[in-house]
Amino acid sequence: MTSPKSLHTFHIPVMGLAYTIDSPIRVAQYGISSVISIIDDELIEKMNAFYSKKFNLPYQEISKKAQDYRAERITSYLNLVDSIVKEKFSKFKTELSESKTALDNFIATLPNKSSIKEGLSNLINEGSALKENIKNFLETHLTAGDIDVNIMTKVDKDNFVKGEQLPVEFNDAHASLRGFAKSNLSSSVVLSAGMNPRLYSYFENFNDFFPDSQGCIKKKIILKVSDYRSATIQGKFLAKKGLWVSEYRIESGLNCGGHAFATEGFLLGPILEEFKNKKSELIKETHDVFVKGLSLKGLAVPEQPLDLKFTVQGGVGTAEEHEFLLKNYQVDSVGWGTPFLLVPEATSVDKQTRDLMAKAQEKDLYLSGISPLGVPFNTIKGTTNEFFKQKRIDDNKAGSSCPKKFLALSKEFGPEGICTASKKYQDVKLEELEAKRLEVSANMYENAKAKITEKACLCVGLANASYLENEIPIKGQEQGVVICPGPNLAYFDKEVSLSTMMQHIYGNTSVLSHVNRPNMFVKELKMYVDYLKNEISTISEEVTTKQIKKWEAFKSNLFEGIAYYQGLFLSSLSNENIKIQKDLEFYKEELIAVAIPELEMA
Repeated sequence: MTSPKSLHTFHIPVMGLAYTIDSPIRVAQYGISSVISIIDDELIEKMNAFYSKKFNLPYQEISKKAQDYRAERITSYLNLVDSIVKEKFSKFKTELSESKTALDNFIATLPNKSSIKEGLSNLINEGSALKENIKNFLETHLTAGDIDVNIMTKVDKDNFVKGEQLPVEFNDAHASLRGFAKSNLSSSVVLSAGMNPRLYSYFENFNDFFPDSQGCIKKKIILKVSDYRSATIQGKFLAKKGLWVSEYRIESGLNCGGHAFATEGFLLGPILEEFKNKKSELIKETHDVFVKGLSLKGLAVPEQPLDLKFTVQGGVGTAEEHEFLLKNYQVDSVGWGTPFLLVPEATSVDKQTRDLMAKAQEKDLYLSGISPLGVPFNTIKGTTNEFFKQKRIDDNKAGSSCPKKFLALSKEFGPEGICTASKKYQDVKLEELEAKRLEVSANMYENAKAKITEKACLCVGLANASYLENEIPIKGQEQGVVICPGPNLAYFDKEVSLSTMMQHIYGNTSVLSHVNRPNMFVKELKMYVDYLKNEISTISEEVTTKQIKKWEAFKSNLFEGIAYYQGLFLSSLSNENIKIQKDLEFYKEELIAVAIPELEMA
């Protein structure tokens, strides 16, 4: 069963907890798909109240006293977003059929080779029975953007009431999934951060994830992956249960916003090449497993494999890169995340943080250790969160009060879990470190101390921007704002309108003022070389044979990636390709110079 063709060749991925929390309300009427994070039910409840009031819709508070409050809050908000988007989309179609100016402005934001752009332009040129013809054309061809949701599979904390552990379906990610499953939406859930077998098995409880007799799936599954092997393992795991992965969303390991799940030195270009070359193989193998899974459940089995999309995101910043990804790797859509943080019409960010991002340069954007998940996290220097966190460290009060506990996942001190950014956790760890102070070098001590105290309260910091933008009161300890742009932000230096950003994506204008922006593949390569150097230089314990083998494999994979790019960009001697070849040679030399430590002999 073929799904309707998207209006656009880009989508807006999930960003943080708050930055795309209401993006569908802002952009879906223009055919732009975006992704809401459904981790933070408290933020979701506040946004439900805010938008109910704004659009004069009935609102019923769901308090924490309700047994299934987390799932119910998510369902309620998603249903609200769905109804608002439908209303706005209907009004937008009416506006387009009645206003030539609105129609001209809309056509300017569509892809240049779009059949809809061509159809509307022809109708305008004909000029006969304009309003009725255009109205009919819009009804037939225009679709709203998808209201997709994101669940980080690792954010699946066990929950307790009065010391008693609740059943697994009340775990955070399980409840989030239930909230989406019970909503009215016909859209997709994007699963990120790797495989969670218990959560994947929980999908079987909801009929909307299975195909109907026509092969249609009301609620689809998208897997965010960083390599082909991970995609096949997860895809077949779900297929055995009769669950079809409708899209593999391939993301750069490092050149992205938010959490960076570094590969073992595998670069984005070669990864995309593998997906392109093995697409039919993946479809066939997964379909065979899928058919068996559905048969065992006694469900309708589609005769042909269902639709499968490949999309990509991470560091794209020019129309040329966008078009290259679509053409060379035959992807269905390209994710543009970070640049949209500078588009007030598309994302939820407070003014102070947006101003900070507009001024950010390469040196201000860095891969940090601030996430309690223990995964590298892309962020920016000078946030209000950094200010408050440092003040607590200086006052010997390191750590957060930890009010939300979504990342209280460490079981080191007991089954209920604790967050590594909390004061409670950091107090113990700093005490333990102090007791060993005389046993380690001064350098190792300082490195270890910095690693403990740099953790930030992401649960609060990643939600505060929406509260500030919408003037919703913030209670509790001051955490400021954590923002998680990718390094691509350095080349975007001003707020722009939604229309202008869309025209930038399609090559009809440019919002970039930086002439020295590196190609997205080269930028990722630089990040991987820097990542390897940093891993080696900040080691805070004795090097092991396993660690040395890992670094050697990492280095070897990077060399292979460089060779792939050197071949890829040989096709023409354009100025851009010549610059890319020079950059590749430069990082090859840098990589050669990276010395992997030898094992110390006893």
